[in-house]
Amino acid sequence: MKKLLAMIIASTMVLGLAACGNAATATNDTQAAADATADVTEAATDSANEDVTTSERTTFTVGFDAEFPPYGSLDEATGEYVGFDLDLAAEVCARNGWELVKQPIDWDSKDMELSSGSIDCIWNGFTMNGREDQYTWTVPYVDNSQVFVVSSASGIKSFADLAGKNVGVQKDSSALAALEDEENPDNVALAASFANLTQYADYNTGFMDLEAGAIDAIAIDIGVAKFQINSREDGAFVMLDETLSLEQYGVGFLKGNDELKDQVEATLMEMVEDGTFTEIAQKYADFGLVDSVCLGK
Repeated sequence: MKKLLAMIIASTMVLGLAACGNAATATNDTQAAADATADVTEAATDSANEDVTTSERTTFTVGFDAEFPPYGSLDEATGEYVGFDLDLAAEVCARNGWELVKQPIDWDSKDMELSSGSIDCIWNGFTMNGREDQYTWTVPYVDNSQVFVVSSASGIKSFADLAGKNVGVQKDSSALAALEDEENPDNVALAASFANLTQYADYNTGFMDLEAGAIDAIAIDIGVAKFQINSREDGAFVMLDETLSLEQYGVGFLKGNDELKDQVEATLMEMVEDGTFTEIAQKYADFGLVDSVCLGK
């Protein structure tokens, strides 16, 4: 702090001298003042960064899609953000003495949010597969799969029946990535058979279109599919038996942030050992999470 104060005083003195000299001196002194100010700004930034990395952490900001139940969503009755991943994050924070900050984000802006420091991690049914080198990951904690949901009255029973149909998917989602995966020609051919592939900002909007008949099917994570099906009229929607892709969820941190990842991962493993992880999963048994979790198995 003393160093910063001295640099600020020096900057002010240079600016004062610049006002009293001749034109050439004023130009030189003005540049010196600008350089001094830049040094002060850089020093302040370095000091702030040092505080973030060396002082004891007090908050933990989780970025999540607020319309991705049962992993994270808004409970309209209480006005609170709830979900399996948020419950896990809350327990991790409680054990580390951190305040949990739940930060809803646009899913297709998640990388910008993470790189800017607005969030500490992406924890929201975040698929690791195909992204292994883009983030620093915890160990996987959920085995997930991508499926199609259709109306029970649609007559669609298999992938072959999706030919010529209007299909929905979330932007920048794992389901979309699976349909565009050039290493899986069957999936690419399947997508090419659709009449249209509509991308939605969130799955709630997609399901509204599915209910209205604007689309015939939606490609989606199996846990979210079960939640959406169970939340609507009994028997109105079904999942196709075939699976689009198999994958795993992890908690994603900015590439190279191993220290924070290691701390969160170690806490998760403690929760597995004492049974808390399974207890939290049991709250979401109706959505298949007890069978889907893989951590500790």
